[in-house]
Amino acid sequence: MTINKLWRTSLATAIFLIILLLTYGVHARYFSVNVVLYGAIFDGLLASVLTTVLLWQTRWLKQLGKFERLQLFLIWLLMSYAFAISVPTVIDRSLSFYLLEKLQQRGGGIQLARFDEIFVREYMPEHRLMQIRLTEQIASGTVVLDNNCVRLTQRGQQIAGFSRYFRQHFLPRQRLLMGEYSDVLTDPFRHGKPSSGYEC
Repeated sequence: MTINKLWRTSLATAIFLIILLLTYGVHARYFSVNVVLYGAIFDGLLASVLTTVLLWQTRWLKQLGKFERLQLFLIWLLMSYAFAISVPTVIDRSLSFYLLEKLQQRGGGIQLARFDEIFVREYMPEHRLMQIRLTEQIASGTVVLDNNCVRLTQRGQQIAGFSRYFRQHFLPRQRLLMGEYSDVLTDPFRHGKPSSGYEC
Protein backbone atom coordinates (compact mmCIF):
# COMPACT_ATOMS: atom_id res chain seq x y z
CA MET A 1 0.00 0.00 0.00
CA THR A 2 1.45 3.37 -1.00
CA ILE A 3 1.87 6.22 1.49
CA ASN A 4 -1.00 8.05 -0.25
CA LYS A 5 -3.35 5.06 0.20
CA LEU A 6 -2.26 4.61 3.81
CA TRP A 7 -2.90 8.28 4.53
CA ARG A 8 -6.30 8.15 2.82
CA THR A 9 -7.42 5.02 4.68
CA SER A 10 -6.21 6.41 8.03
CA LEU A 11 -8.07 9.67 7.49
CA ALA A 12 -11.14 7.75 6.27
CA THR A 13 -11.04 5.67 9.45
CA ALA A 14 -10.80 8.81 11.57
CA ILE A 15 -13.87 10.17 9.74
CA PHE A 16 -15.63 6.82 10.36
CA LEU A 17 -14.90 7.04 14.10
CA ILE A 18 -16.39 10.54 14.26
CA ILE A 19 -19.50 9.37 12.38
CA LEU A 20 -19.74 6.31 14.66
CA LEU A 21 -19.65 8.44 17.82
CA LEU A 22 -22.16 10.92 16.38
CA THR A 23 -24.49 8.13 15.26
CA TYR A 24 -24.29 6.41 18.64
CA GLY A 25 -24.75 9.70 20.51
CA VAL A 26 -27.84 10.72 18.54
CA HIS A 27 -29.37 7.24 18.79
CA ALA A 28 -28.74 6.97 22.55
CA ARG A 29 -29.99 10.48 23.25
CA TYR A 30 -33.05 10.82 21.02
CA PHE A 31 -34.30 7.36 19.98
CA SER A 32 -35.70 4.26 21.69
CA VAL A 33 -33.28 1.41 22.37
CA ASN A 34 -34.47 -2.10 23.26
CA VAL A 35 -31.06 -3.61 24.06
CA VAL A 36 -27.90 -1.50 24.46
CA LEU A 37 -25.64 -4.03 22.68
CA TYR A 38 -27.94 -4.46 19.68
CA GLY A 39 -28.51 -0.71 19.42
CA ALA A 40 -24.76 -0.02 19.44
CA ILE A 41 -24.12 -2.73 16.83
CA PHE A 42 -26.81 -1.18 14.61
CA ASP A 43 -25.16 2.23 15.05
CA GLY A 44 -21.83 0.76 13.95
CA LEU A 45 -23.35 -0.82 10.85
CA LEU A 46 -25.10 2.46 10.00
CA ALA A 47 -21.90 4.47 10.55
CA SER A 48 -19.93 2.07 8.32
CA VAL A 49 -22.46 2.41 5.50
CA LEU A 50 -22.74 6.21 5.90
CA THR A 51 -18.96 6.65 5.85
CA THR A 52 -18.61 4.45 2.77
CA VAL A 53 -21.35 6.32 0.89
CA LEU A 54 -20.01 9.74 1.97
CA LEU A 55 -16.43 9.00 0.98
CA TRP A 56 -17.50 7.28 -2.25
CA GLN A 57 -19.46 10.39 -3.25
CA THR A 58 -16.38 12.55 -2.70
CA ARG A 59 -14.26 10.02 -4.63
CA TRP A 60 -12.04 9.69 -1.56
CA LEU A 61 -11.85 5.91 -1.84
CA LYS A 62 -11.74 5.64 -5.64
CA GLN A 63 -7.97 5.20 -5.52
CA LEU A 64 -8.39 1.96 -3.57
CA GLY A 65 -9.15 -1.31 -5.30
CA LYS A 66 -12.45 -3.12 -4.70
CA PHE A 67 -10.84 -5.64 -2.37
CA GLU A 68 -9.13 -2.85 -0.39
CA ARG A 69 -12.45 -1.01 -0.03
CA LEU A 70 -14.11 -4.21 1.15
CA GLN A 71 -11.30 -4.77 3.67
CA LEU A 72 -11.67 -1.21 4.97
CA PHE A 73 -15.45 -1.66 5.34
CA LEU A 74 -14.91 -4.92 7.26
CA ILE A 75 -12.32 -3.22 9.50
CA TRP A 76 -14.91 -0.52 10.29
CA LEU A 77 -17.48 -3.19 11.14
CA LEU A 78 -15.01 -4.90 13.47
CA MET A 79 -14.17 -1.57 15.11
CA SER A 80 -17.91 -0.94 15.54
CA TYR A 81 -18.36 -4.28 17.23
CA ALA A 82 -15.37 -3.68 19.50
CA PHE A 83 -16.83 -0.30 20.46
CA ALA A 84 -20.30 -1.75 21.10
CA ILE A 85 -18.95 -4.52 23.33
CA SER A 86 -16.20 -2.56 25.07
CA VAL A 87 -17.82 0.78 25.86
CA PRO A 88 -21.63 1.14 26.15
CA THR A 89 -22.33 -2.54 26.86
CA VAL A 90 -19.59 -2.92 29.46
CA ILE A 91 -20.56 0.31 31.22
CA ASP A 92 -24.23 -0.67 31.13
CA ARG A 93 -23.75 -4.22 32.43
CA SER A 94 -20.57 -4.17 34.49
CA LEU A 95 -20.75 -4.81 38.22
CA SER A 96 -17.10 -3.72 38.34
CA PHE A 97 -17.95 -0.23 37.05
CA TYR A 98 -20.92 -0.11 39.42
CA LEU A 99 -18.69 -0.86 42.41
CA LEU A 100 -16.29 1.92 41.41
CA GLU A 101 -19.19 4.35 40.98
CA LYS A 102 -20.71 3.25 44.33
CA LEU A 103 -17.38 3.74 46.10
CA GLN A 104 -17.18 7.21 44.59
CA GLN A 105 -20.79 7.97 45.59
CA ARG A 106 -20.11 6.91 49.21
CA GLY A 107 -17.03 9.10 49.58
CA GLY A 108 -14.38 6.66 48.35
CA GLY A 109 -14.64 3.81 50.87
CA ILE A 110 -17.11 1.09 51.96
CA GLN A 111 -16.70 -1.64 54.59
CA LEU A 112 -15.90 -4.98 52.94
CA ALA A 113 -18.48 -6.82 55.07
CA ARG A 114 -21.28 -4.64 53.64
CA PHE A 115 -20.78 -5.44 49.95
CA ASP A 116 -23.33 -8.30 49.90
CA GLU A 117 -25.89 -5.89 51.32
CA ILE A 118 -25.00 -3.27 48.70
CA PHE A 119 -25.48 -5.79 45.90
CA VAL A 120 -28.92 -6.94 47.09
CA ARG A 121 -30.34 -3.69 48.47
CA GLU A 122 -28.78 -1.09 46.18
CA TYR A 123 -27.32 -2.51 42.95
CA MET A 124 -30.31 -4.63 41.95
CA PRO A 125 -32.97 -1.91 42.44
CA GLU A 126 -30.81 1.02 41.25
CA HIS A 127 -29.93 -0.69 37.98
CA ARG A 128 -33.31 -2.44 37.54
CA LEU A 129 -31.21 -5.56 37.13
CA MET A 130 -33.94 -8.16 36.74
CA GLN A 131 -36.10 -5.99 34.45
CA ILE A 132 -33.16 -5.15 32.18
CA ARG A 133 -31.84 -8.71 31.93
CA LEU A 134 -35.31 -10.18 31.30
CA THR A 135 -35.99 -7.50 28.66
CA GLU A 136 -32.70 -8.41 26.92
CA GLN A 137 -33.45 -12.13 27.00
CA ILE A 138 -36.99 -11.65 25.66
CA ALA A 139 -35.63 -9.40 22.88
CA SER A 140 -32.98 -12.05 22.11
CA GLY A 141 -35.56 -14.82 21.85
CA THR A 142 -34.02 -16.95 24.61
CA VAL A 143 -36.99 -16.68 27.00
CA VAL A 144 -40.70 -15.96 26.74
CA LEU A 145 -43.08 -14.57 29.30
CA ASP A 146 -45.96 -17.05 29.63
CA ASN A 147 -48.59 -15.52 31.95
CA ASN A 148 -46.54 -15.05 35.12
CA CYS A 149 -43.86 -17.60 34.18
CA VAL A 150 -40.53 -16.98 32.44
CA ARG A 151 -39.74 -19.97 30.22
CA LEU A 152 -36.66 -20.92 28.20
CA THR A 153 -37.17 -21.19 24.45
CA GLN A 154 -35.40 -23.85 22.39
CA ARG A 155 -32.78 -21.25 21.52
CA GLY A 156 -32.40 -20.43 25.21
CA GLN A 157 -31.90 -24.12 26.02
CA GLN A 158 -29.14 -24.39 23.43
CA ILE A 159 -27.34 -21.23 24.62
CA ALA A 160 -27.65 -22.24 28.29
CA GLY A 161 -26.27 -25.70 27.43
CA PHE A 162 -23.31 -24.20 25.56
CA SER A 163 -22.58 -21.70 28.32
CA ARG A 164 -22.73 -24.34 31.05
CA TYR A 165 -20.46 -26.67 29.05
CA PHE A 166 -17.97 -23.86 28.38
CA ARG A 167 -18.06 -22.77 32.04
CA GLN A 168 -17.38 -26.31 33.30
CA HIS A 169 -14.66 -27.21 30.80
CA PHE A 170 -12.96 -24.01 29.63
CA LEU A 171 -13.10 -21.38 32.36
CA PRO A 172 -9.93 -21.06 34.47
CA ARG A 173 -9.67 -23.68 37.22
CA GLN A 174 -7.31 -21.58 39.32
CA ARG A 175 -9.10 -18.22 39.47
CA LEU A 176 -8.21 -15.63 42.09
CA LEU A 177 -11.14 -14.81 44.40
CA MET A 178 -10.31 -12.46 47.28
CA GLY A 179 -6.80 -13.80 47.82
CA GLU A 180 -7.46 -17.51 47.15
CA TYR A 181 -7.38 -19.51 43.93
CA SER A 182 -10.50 -21.60 43.31
CA ASP A 183 -12.45 -23.45 40.61
CA VAL A 184 -15.80 -22.69 42.30
CA LEU A 185 -17.04 -20.57 39.36
CA THR A 186 -16.62 -23.43 36.89
CA ASP A 187 -19.69 -24.97 38.55
CA PRO A 188 -21.54 -22.40 40.67
CA PHE A 189 -24.48 -24.83 41.18
CA ARG A 190 -22.18 -27.46 42.73
CA HIS A 191 -23.35 -26.67 46.25
CA GLY A 192 -26.65 -25.13 45.25
CA LYS A 193 -29.45 -24.68 47.73
CA PRO A 194 -32.58 -26.83 47.45
CA SER A 195 -35.36 -25.33 45.36
CA SER A 196 -37.67 -22.93 47.17
CA GLY A 197 -40.55 -24.07 44.98
CA TYR A 198 -40.42 -21.11 42.59
CA GLU A 199 -40.58 -23.27 39.44
CA CYS A 200 -43.61 -23.05 37.17
